[in-house]
Amino acid sequence: MTLGPRVVIIGNSGSGKSTLARQLESRVGGERTDLDHIHWLDRVGVKRDEEEAKERVAALAAKPNGIIEGVYGWLAEAAFPRATTLIWLDMSPQVCREGLAARGPWRGATSEEHADFLGWAEDYWQRTTSTSHAGHQALFAQFPNAKIRFGDRAAVDDFVANLAGIGP
Repeated sequence: MTLGPRVVIIGNSGSGKSTLARQLESRVGGERTDLDHIHWLDRVGVKRDEEEAKERVAALAAKPNGIIEGVYGWLAEAAFPRATTLIWLDMSPQVCREGLAARGPWRGATSEEHADFLGWAEDYWQRTTSTSHAGHQALFAQFPNAKIRFGDRAAVDDFVANLAGIGP
């Protein structure tokens, strides 16, 4: 399988989006962007204006190549008009918990902020926003170009090992 030049990766917190983006970076080229760095200003809890955030994502997606990854479905969707491939890391709650435990608190979050974040990540399967399992499922269904859905880390590892790179 080959990837197009503009890849979007979605999935719950702890699913492995950033790891996969780093693994694909040399094959896709361009800038690798974590939507957390667009959604939040300097730290978790201080949000960027939503329209400004969408404009930033659309500008990144207009570049010749790159990878955009994150949990925020409404932001990922801003890249869809130019994205060539969508990858959904549809991992189990246990896999996500393990990923979050290995990562630890994000960007200087306090213990209380980190606990709130872990609760938010755990609610991924109950929420119904675009930043939820149901929301990602809807985004995946509507994406018109190449799309791949992974349910376990072994499948992701196999995919990366056998990936040819970007293609026509």
